[in-house]
Amino acid sequence: MKAIILVGGQGTRLRPLSINTPKSMVPVLNVPFLSHVLRYLSSYGIKDIILTQGHLAAPIEQYFGNGQSLGVNLVYSVEHEALGTAGAIKNAERYLDDTFITLNGDIFTHLDLSAMLRAHRDKKALVSIALTPVDDPTKYGLVETADGGRVSRFLEKPSPAQITTNMINAGTYIIEPEVLKYIPAGENHSFERQLFPRLLNECQAVYAYPSSAYWIDIGSPEKYSQLNRDLLCGEGGDFGFSRGNEIVIGRGCQLHPTARISGPVLVGENCIIGANACIAGPVVIGAECRIEDEATLTESVIWQNVTIGAECKVVSSIIANHCHLKAGGKYENVVLGDNVTAECGCAPEPGSKISPGILMI
Repeated sequence: MKAIILVGGQGTRLRPLSINTPKSMVPVLNVPFLSHVLRYLSSYGIKDIILTQGHLAAPIEQYFGNGQSLGVNLVYSVEHEALGTAGAIKNAERYLDDTFITLNGDIFTHLDLSAMLRAHRDKKALVSIALTPVDDPTKYGLVETADGGRVSRFLEKPSPAQITTNMINAGTYIIEPEVLKYIPAGENHSFERQLFPRLLNECQAVYAYPSSAYWIDIGSPEKYSQLNRDLLCGEGGDFGFSRGNEIVIGRGCQLHPTARISGPVLVGENCIIGANACIAGPVVIGAECRIEDEATLTESVIWQNVTIGAECKVVSSIIANHCHLKAGGKYENVVLGDNVTAECGCAPEPGSKISPGILMI
């Protein structure tokens, strides 16, 4: 069986992190998010994978190539203009000659694909849609079902008054190739707003597969940070942090004897951590970072080649590549894009999101 991953979106909600970095390439535990998705598919024996590409396509192909380093076979289907979720599948039609799995490119899940495929075949479904429960369905696509799990209605981003269930579209589908004939070629076409409602109107076999397995959409900085935190705390899978208090230090790091680290913490290669620096997990620090004397990091994600100046305090924040925070700054619940420079004593308002390349004074 083949899989197709939709990685062509612009990642608008994830900005400023996604301005220079494709959403699928943001680091999660110091490797691109897409690496985790590819390993997940590979664990089910799915090796032939199509990536639909649009916005910022080049970095993905440059990093993964043909996929051999991860034991998969990757091909790329490029969109020269935005085609929507269903349109992207139609654009890759030449690769899809049998039942296939489709995943949104911003979903991390432990959904049991083997069990979902069995249910799909047992019901002789044309499309099976994974569902997951959430606390607030208003931000997602709500899916109503009838007896036997047949889908009866879709409702995108419902108002509170419209909510009849907390089960939402989990962004994972098993699809028969006959579905492709319902998608117009070369047009922007959506699964949720166009294709699936049409299939329902024509009484086609569209079934739900509800699952309570771990699931998260990393489409916002808050959810992205939560995924890193969950994995560090052992809640999202076995990534070497099963106890929730592990400390993993990369090769070539220099830690001053007075530096204090409490897990869970992951530090990338060739980092320098200065005297009396304090790192209180969950914290991820990318490669080639410098945490200077008496700096404090708490519950944050730091990308590569970042300098955190002496006596800086960084709390519940995301700091992207090549940022330089000079001494004495305070950063609480902020998101900094790439190449931000902050002068001494800088203290942006909590909740600030700073675009790449900005000089903060």
